[in-house]
Amino acid sequence: MDYAQAAEWLERLTNPERTGLGRRFRKRMNLDATRRLMELLGNPHERIHVVHVAGTKGKGSVSAMIESTCRVAGLRTGLFTSPHLVSWRERIRIDGRPISEAQIAALADEVRPAVEQVEQEGLRGPSFFEALTAMGILAFEREGLDVCVLETGLGGRLDATNVVTPELSVITTLGYDHTRVLGNTLPQIAREKAGIIKPGVPVVVAPQPESIERLMRDVTQTAGAPLHLARPFT
Repeated sequence: MDYAQAAEWLERLTNPERTGLGRRFRKRMNLDATRRLMELLGNPHERIHVVHVAGTKGKGSVSAMIESTCRVAGLRTGLFTSPHLVSWRERIRIDGRPISEAQIAALADEVRPAVEQVEQEGLRGPSFFEALTAMGILAFEREGLDVCVLETGLGGRLDATNVVTPELSVITTLGYDHTRVLGNTLPQIAREKAGIIKPGVPVVVAPQPESIERLMRDVTQTAGAPLHLARPFT
């Protein structure tokens, strides 16, 4: 397919960013479809070096700063963020530049049959974000990048990006976002964001209220994940 056809196909997929998270979609939120999608694509997420970023405030900026710092240091980088300003090509960047229309078309050609296979197997059909996540991970794996920065789209525990095992997890300042999905209290939201914490993987956490810092200590201790609590510069 060409770029226009790829865009048309992606836009037909379920997109809670545009339609909102309906009750039926929320009840079926899990990583099963994304994991199966990755499996059908040859598990490219297992062959990339990831910094995984979640949070409420500043996670896009933090992701961009990490990518930029790595690139200036001479590393080849990938950056996956959301949402976008003009074109959703902006969500997948390699060495600081959005991937091309030709790359989008080629990736869609490869990912679409896997998406359709997941649907045929009776799993919840992969969403726009899940398909785009797969395309981004596949693009990064094909490029053999040194570091790939993945920003979560919603929450953390059940976010499509959470199929990866990163080399570093980052949680920015937390606040009240997506409360219909993540919970109505800050501890509930924090537990969802802390879902990106993996056993043995170092975690950097931005300054938080004391109760949330205690929660992060508990989660990382249980996971055996080294914790660094960042402090304000002032």
